[in-house]
Amino acid sequence: MSETVSFGYEEVSPAEKTERVGSVFSNVARKYDVMNDAMSGGMHRLWKDRFVRRVKPREGEQILDMAGGTGDIAFRMAAKGARVTVSDINQDMLDVGVERAMERGIDGLVWSRQNAEELSFGNRFFDAYTIAFGIRNVTHIDKALAEAHRVLRFGGRFFCLEFSTVEWPGFKEAYDAYSHHMVPRLGQVIAGDADSYRYLVESIRKFPPMPQFQGMIRDAGFVHTKVEPIMGGLVAIHSGWKA
Repeated sequence: MSETVSFGYEEVSPAEKTERVGSVFSNVARKYDVMNDAMSGGMHRLWKDRFVRRVKPREGEQILDMAGGTGDIAFRMAAKGARVTVSDINQDMLDVGVERAMERGIDGLVWSRQNAEELSFGNRFFDAYTIAFGIRNVTHIDKALAEAHRVLRFGGRFFCLEFSTVEWPGFKEAYDAYSHHMVPRLGQVIAGDADSYRYLVESIRKFPPMPQFQGMIRDAGFVHTKVEPIMGGLVAIHSGWKA
């Protein structure tokens, strides 16, 4: 039987998922940051600030920001003096990021189209690997984690910010109702695209719970793995080290 993977609540071939995820992000690229504000009430900015504080980017460090698209995480790390390579599988997202960097006068970032499952970088090249709100859209998450481990130097650190499983009673039910019913409507009003945002909500539901994803990070070879839930697990910061 041929392999299938989840595209939201559908089961599709790996090739079809890669293609359809690409279409989703090409469709939403221009409105991606506006929609993030609308969907999270601006909270995503605070989550990203907290995430970068955990990464602790330092002057001169080489950091790969995977699925970095529009540059939100990279801009924050570059401000600390890190040398950031922004990578994304989707050129439309990268194009938006380059435009935003030019508007802000941010120089020195490297922009590189990459598939997280097959990075073109050499072994042990980066001091840190970050991925924010991107790993759940990867077709084979285990391959992406293995590649993250490969390109990190010994002592390098892995940090992932991702939506997760809400564990607060009451809030979980309210969030489920909001995300399933309101987010696609917001997507239609703001971006003219309800279906892409319906997929993004479904992809959150299909993502592994925090303990399971932590186990996947360990299986990729990382040590001292840690999970930091935010807002009862609405989002979580996962981390690990390459020993």
